[in-house]
Amino acid sequence: MDILIHPGKLSGTISAIPSKSQAHRYLICAAFSDQPTEIICRQTNRDIEATAQCLCALGADIRRTESGYYVYPITRFPKKAELPCAESGSTLRFLLPIVGAIGVEATFLLEGRLSQRPLSPLWEEMERMGCKLSRPSETAVLCTRQLKPGSYSISGGVSSQYITGLLFALSLLNGCSRLEITGEIESAPYIHITTDALRTFGVEINADVIAGAYPFRSPGKVNVEGDWSNAAFFLAANAIGSSVTVTGLNYDSSQGDRAVIDALQSLENNAVISARDIPDLIPILAVTAAARQGAVFTHIERLRLKESDRVATVCGLLNALGIGAEQTQSQIIVPPGRFIGGTVDSARYHRIAMAAAIAATVAENPVIIRDAECVSKSYPGFWRDYQLLGGQYEQYIR
Repeated sequence: MDILIHPGKLSGTISAIPSKSQAHRYLICAAFSDQPTEIICRQTNRDIEATAQCLCALGADIRRTESGYYVYPITRFPKKAELPCAESGSTLRFLLPIVGAIGVEATFLLEGRLSQRPLSPLWEEMERMGCKLSRPSETAVLCTRQLKPGSYSISGGVSSQYITGLLFALSLLNGCSRLEITGEIESAPYIHITTDALRTFGVEINADVIAGAYPFRSPGKVNVEGDWSNAAFFLAANAIGSSVTVTGLNYDSSQGDRAVIDALQSLENNAVISARDIPDLIPILAVTAAARQGAVFTHIERLRLKESDRVATVCGLLNALGIGAEQTQSQIIVPPGRFIGGTVDSARYHRIAMAAAIAATVAENPVIIRDAECVSKSYPGFWRDYQLLGGQYEQYIR
């Protein structure tokens, strides 16, 4: 679906959607717990549903309710399982070490660009510690054999998702294991979300030592807090002239993207902002920077390894709307300017589509967004909320 947005400011109140990051982790913990768990998560998306489906394939019984999910934990592991990950990198990277820990022969089915995203050095570390991994086809990863407890080591510079996956896996192994994280850690706040979730389910992690705690202890009921990553789009709209109130956000959250508050304030001047801990915020911060005083974004190298080359898509978004953004190997340089309007190729990346929608609020002419339905990956109700806040759009026929 392509849409055409008519320029105009947004105004009103919406509730933040549930945190995708926390929902993934709560579903996984609940599936390996000693008792059923009720998860309050009133909205879902394709990535969360992928994790739920994969956990069901491993033996959990996960039922959608009006308020979220009711998870009956796994009582017996299958010998073999097919796990449909769709395009969810979190699902694949979290569950790959987990199936290694529980010894299930699992085939992960991949869609879209997920098959092209890296699994190294997680792949090599899992094989060193007992698993056998292979690619039976371009769209599948096969994991056989079983991980053993011991001393694990992985670089923190590629993906925090690898570390999360290993934290889950080592918590499921018998005995104590160690996890050494080498080098600088990218997206460290996402690791804090993981350790918080594990503690909620009774798993204690002391420094680098993880004691096996399977089954986890269900707290009975957990509430998924509001998502800062997606709320950031409407908070940024305020920074360029709209008036939107977003409710349901935890200002003490371990979500790294609550840094959007400080980042938006820094854009009052020509700021230098590191993407290291907030990669998901870069598309909307780049739009905000262009509408204000400009900015330079550093530590962008890992953005090229995401669902799409995020450096290219961010620059493509800005340039399509009349902003002369530039990229180097390590920086995105965004000058201040005016959004003239034009056609944005979302590259089927949900955050580019949503960032373009916010840019349209201050554009001089209409903005066309290609493949606008891609927002369903993280925020299926985005266009509904956009319209409720006064945004005007219509389907565009090529």
